[in-house]
Amino acid sequence: MELVFVCYRFGWNQKGTFMKLMRIAVAAVALVALGATAVVAQQDPIAARKAMMKANGQAAGALAKMVKGEAAFDLATAKKSFATFEDAAAKMPALFPDNSKSGGETAATPKVWEDMADFKAKFVKFGEDAKAADASVKDLDSLKAAMGTLGKDCGGCHELYRVKKS
Repeated sequence: MELVFVCYRFGWNQKGTFMKLMRIAVAAVALVALGATAVVAQQDPIAARKAMMKANGQAAGALAKMVKGEAAFDLATAKKSFATFEDAAAKMPALFPDNSKSGGETAATPKVWEDMADFKAKFVKFGEDAKAADASVKDLDSLKAAMGTLGKDCGGCHELYRVKKS
């Protein structure tokens, strides 16, 4: 109520002005939130990338259950998983600064920093493939086809850039 009064008080009562101000306010809040996320990620990039990989694993697990017939096909779940993959593909390369080569129980091999261009290119491909899957998957058969490509993306990166589990 007070915001409306302030708008009228300062002559911002013309059609659309209030909505323009609201859009600016929402954009400002979004930028602050994005900046805070970036700061947290830079403070502990190993923890941030481990959390992101865990989310990827959960998303892949939900898709795998559908492919194996352990869960019914659910387009909304598939789309949520693809969005998780796209988000990770966009954010992960920034979570490997030079100061995160060791510590924090990192599973990244030194090869990440030795061939950062290839490492980043693999995330670009993963993001593009996740976006393509989001656009093309409509049923279980199309999900199965997409999972083959996405699985190769994950496996290819993990084979080269993740410490082998004992």
